[in-house]
This record gives sequence, structure tokens and C-alpha cells, in this order.
Amino acid sequence: MSTVTVTVPATTANIGPGFDCLGAALTLYNQFQFTEQSDADTDLNITVTGTEAHRVSRDRSNLLYQAFTHLYHHLNKTPPKIAIEIKLGVPLARGLGSSATAIVGGLVGANELAGQPLSTAEIMELAIALEGHPDNVVPALLGNCQLSVGEPENWEICQIPWHSDIIPVVAIPDFELSTEEARAVLPKTLPYGDAIFNVARMGLLIRGLETGNGQWLTKAMADQLHQPYRKGLIEGYEFVQASALKAGAYGMVISGAGPTLLALTSPEQIQAVETAMKNAWTQLEIVADVRSLSIDKQGAKVNSN
Repeated sequence: MSTVTVTVPATTANIGPGFDCLGAALTLYNQFQFTEQSDADTDLNITVTGTEAHRVSRDRSNLLYQAFTHLYHHLNKTPPKIAIEIKLGVPLARGLGSSATAIVGGLVGANELAGQPLSTAEIMELAIALEGHPDNVVPALLGNCQLSVGEPENWEICQIPWHSDIIPVVAIPDFELSTEEARAVLPKTLPYGDAIFNVARMGLLIRGLETGNGQWLTKAMADQLHQPYRKGLIEGYEFVQASALKAGAYGMVISGAGPTLLALTSPEQIQAVETAMKNAWTQLEIVADVRSLSIDKQGAKVNSN
């Protein structure tokens, strides 16, 4: 009986102007254990622990299992009977890449049990195809901050250096925002000037992340492609943003599709920024889990028995 455990980090995507192409892995994790059970009565047995465990499906509709079987079907093989244990550490539907952890975890787990027939690059292609865009699944698989450029089967992946003095602070509210809802508010076309606005700030953001230049980051985290349309879906957005900036944050953006908000700050201002963001939502009678994290350097990690 073979067992494989895959640990996958949460991710924050977009980071302001990097819509659908820039993402970073964070030190917050989901863990998935896969155990082959050739003599089991059923093909699938899923158990889930952790916050919001009751909301995760235990049948074939489970996204982790769908990704797991997708790899076997890609190999033209029959998936084995499997017992899956899920330990949740990444909040669901909060803009921290929970679906990306499931996709990456399922593909990596299947690849291990199948004898590692696919390379990391091939797993990445499958993950992007399943997710529909690369900004979460690529850093979830590879770790660090990653820029993804290209199209199906022709991706260029570039790791973006992230200065150790830039601290990500996430404020995770106790309400949800689905990716579908967040995408529905986006316009079909944009003014030419908005594209120029984002191109300039994307370049500055990359240099700011690399050098730790807070002044550059403050200007670079502005965006015209998605945040102006999505912020209205997040109660208290402008109040939390103003509070974070007043406390010394370089800037604040929507993490992924939201509603989690991401502030970047210096090590000296961590506590002030955390307190300010939490208090802002508290004043609006919204409970939020606010914490400082680090950039995960490893991506998906595998332990086999």
C-alpha cells in the first residue's frame, strides 16, 4: 500500500497591476495525503479536517480528486482506488488560491503514485489548463513569486525576486467572494490609457519587489484593470486600505479575486499594519483574521511512504 503526502502553499495573485499573470506563494498550507487501497470496497474515500472542513465535498466532484484522476486519464491509465486525507489550512473562497492548492495537490499526488512519468513543466501545463489561468497554480507548484507569460503549451515562467524586507500581511474577512462573481463585474473592454497605466506600474512593481524600495511599491500597487471594479464587492475596502496606509503600509491590494486584502510593509511596521487592518474591519462589525506571512520558497512538497 503506497502513501504520498503533498503539502501545497496558499498564493496571492495579481498583486495590484499583475492581473492574471503574477502570483506569489505564501507560508499558509493545505496538506493532502493519498493512500492506494487496492482491496477497498469503494474507489474513493475522502476525509477532511480543519476549518470549513464540512464544506468540502467527499465524492467525485471534489476538485482535488478531479485533478488526481485527470492526470491518470492524461496518461491513459485507470486511477487506483484511493483514500484521501485533506488537512485544510487555506481558507476557502477568500482569494488565497485554495482551488489552486487542490489542483496542484491532486496532480502532484497522482504523478508520484504513477511513478513520476511527468516533469514539473508538464504538471504545470496541466494545472494551468485546469485552473484556466497561471497566476495561482504556478507559484503553488514552484514557490516564490512567479510571472507567467504566454499561452497554452508555450508558457514562459520567470521567477521575480522578492526582497526579504517586504512583508506580506493578509487580512482575511469572514465572508466569501467567488471568483465567478469577481470576474462578472469586469468590463469587456478598457480604455487605452488604462492599459498604459498598468504596464508602467507592472514594471515598477517588479523592480520594487526586487529592491525593497517602498516608495516604488506605493506607486506600483495601483491598478486599473480589475481592482476599481471589484473593490465594491468587498465591504470596507477603502476604509481598510486607508487604515493600512496610515499605519505605514507601502500599499494594499485585493488578493486574487478577494475578499482577502494584501498589504505590503516593512518589518518595522508589521504590528501597526496588522492592528490597523483588523481594527478597521472590527469597526464595521466584520471579523477578520489578520496575520503577517512570508514567501514560501519551495512550492508543492512531497513525502512518500
